[in-house]
Amino acid sequence: MAEDKRFAVLIDIENISQKYVGLIMDEASNYGDITIKRAYGDWTQPASASWRKVLLENSIIPMQQFNNTFGKNSSDSALIIDAMKILYNNNVDGFCLVSSDSDFTRLAATIKEEGKVVVGMGESKTPNALIKACDSFKMLDVLYKEQNEEKAEKAKKTTRTRTTTRKTTRSTKKTAAQVEEVSTEVSAENGVAEATEKAADNNVTKISTIEKAIKQIITAHDDENGMNISTLGNSLQRRYPDFDTRNYGSSKLSKFLAEFDSLTLTRIGNSTYVNVK
Repeated sequence: MAEDKRFAVLIDIENISQKYVGLIMDEASNYGDITIKRAYGDWTQPASASWRKVLLENSIIPMQQFNNTFGKNSSDSALIIDAMKILYNNNVDGFCLVSSDSDFTRLAATIKEEGKVVVGMGESKTPNALIKACDSFKMLDVLYKEQNEEKAEKAKKTTRTRTTTRKTTRSTKKTAAQVEEVSTEVSAENGVAEATEKAADNNVTKISTIEKAIKQIITAHDDENGMNISTLGNSLQRRYPDFDTRNYGSSKLSKFLAEFDSLTLTRIGNSTYVNVK
């Protein structure tokens, strides 16, 4: 078995809400083994109190940095210095930089130049310069909202299931099934429209831009079978670091691609291929 890549998670608490911590750690763990977990800020400030519980729960080390001069963020400098120490000590294979602050753009670019993976995490207000400097960028507010919507939907389904169980007439059950079927059909028909609306709300790359890029990538690949879906996903990620199907309301890349009338998905062996119609 191949050894997991080692990652350092460095969090700028003065630029990120503590409510995202669970999501941050879950996303970071998708890339490898988190060997370094640090959060930077002035822990003497009242605003940092909400962070203390989640730090303990996630074994994140708080790094104290006083703001010696009013209006100057010393925590940024401390995070950058620590990142460079970790980088040149060759302790990790990649970094998760958690902040929406464009001041970390040069740091992300430098880490990439040294051949390390850079995963950025911040809110959708993050400047494009920082997003483009990363290999991948996760919009925490978008994913957090999506996560909560999924939980709410599951709760609704559970409630609906219990209610349906209590009903005894076939006609009522049949009506419910018909309504659900119609809703599913309408949802499928409006898939791209809903994804477009979500993209606009979430301030991520436009769906039309993504579709155009997909066609270009597949055409350049020049294979009659199309392109392996995983390879296509990697190409999209390199071109648009903020690309994440969840930003567009799809849990999987295959579901996301299936919404486009201009594309066709084919199963060959154990792999799925996508091609332009």
